[in-house]
Amino acid sequence: MPDRPRGRVRSVLPDVRPLRVPAFRRMFLSQIGTVVGSQLTSVAVQQQIFDLTGSSGWVGVASLVALVPLVVFGLLGGAVADSYDRRRLLMITSTGIAVTSLGLWVAALAGPGSVWVVMVLLAAQQGCFAVNQPTRSAVLPRILPPELVPSANALSMTVFSVGVIAGPLLVGVLIPVIGLSWLYFLDAVTLVGVLYAVVRLPPIPPAGAGRGRARVLDGLTYLRARPLLLMTFVVDIIAMVFGMPRALFPQMAEETFGGPPGGGTALGVLNAALALGALLGGLTSGWVHRVHRQGVAILVAIVTWGVAMALFGTTSLLWLAVVYLAVGGWADLVSSVYRSSLLQVAATDAMRGRLQGVFTVVVAGGPRVADFVHGLAASATSTEAAVVGGGVLCVLLTLVAGWWGRSLRDYDARTAVRVADQD
Repeated sequence: MPDRPRGRVRSVLPDVRPLRVPAFRRMFLSQIGTVVGSQLTSVAVQQQIFDLTGSSGWVGVASLVALVPLVVFGLLGGAVADSYDRRRLLMITSTGIAVTSLGLWVAALAGPGSVWVVMVLLAAQQGCFAVNQPTRSAVLPRILPPELVPSANALSMTVFSVGVIAGPLLVGVLIPVIGLSWLYFLDAVTLVGVLYAVVRLPPIPPAGAGRGRARVLDGLTYLRARPLLLMTFVVDIIAMVFGMPRALFPQMAEETFGGPPGGGTALGVLNAALALGALLGGLTSGWVHRVHRQGVAILVAIVTWGVAMALFGTTSLLWLAVVYLAVGGWADLVSSVYRSSLLQVAATDAMRGRLQGVFTVVVAGGPRVADFVHGLAASATSTEAAVVGGGVLCVLLTLVAGWWGRSLRDYDARTAVRVADQD
């Protein structure tokens, strides 16, 4: 009897067996620093552009500029990773990310300048990132036994959530102390650990024939012909485009929540709150496998997200804003878990990698489009109207999608038939 509670606790804690594999352990430890570093740059870019222009609209434009290489290289990244030595690709792209961070550092040190210099460097960095991420994911099955890959991904997601919380909080602490420009330098320094971990990897050439452009397009054609899979992307785009107000955080931190000009604790707290909710969701996710109507769970989670964002737009109390954003982060985690699981079960194995490439583009690109939309809406109205209106639209459009997309609404994991079996 005394061991039963202990067993229940262990059942919801992360599986750390992948850390016993030296190659993964080195990559995992290096990831801890790089996740924090990337968040420093992400928040610093938003703040720098707002400082240069005084406009959330320009913050949104910068995200749109970064979206183009993210989409283009994201769709091709999986094909590139299957065509060349993945260790070499990781070395090249990690170096590229570090060099662009150093470029942003130099540009910020030089003082007020052209906002387009920041945008060009940001776009170049996103291009490197878009190839780096699918390559990094493709490395895992080559350095770990298959049974440990899910646990390795879970560990990485946990670290990412922690980094997303710690990074913005560090921004709020560090900007008044060392200045915005040195955040970019710290990001570049963290990539030294990644390069060390990658150099220690063995050569990882493609196991089979390289994929070309036609194969990428075949994956999109496959997705378009399968309503169940397509709907998972539709509802995610609705949630991100209409319900993600992060481009407004610099302006809201200063004007709504009384933070100092140029960034501060309020800005860091707002950026960290979503990740806090996701982290709490991940640490208490032992129940998710018991839900079988996963399509309904996705819809409920996205509606919850929209409601939380709309409520966030109505308050000027920082602590209450954190609560609303944390609820939204929890709902986003739930939605992500079920969307990923559905894609893995309902797609053929031959198409799974390319669909995950599309998934990466949507997950990373959706918030970029949201930055642009919210920036324009806030410039035309107000930050409050943009956030509340986006949350309400998210709820309404999700309900419409749930009614229209019957394949998603009726999906039941207990009786699901793989799409592959229907071909």
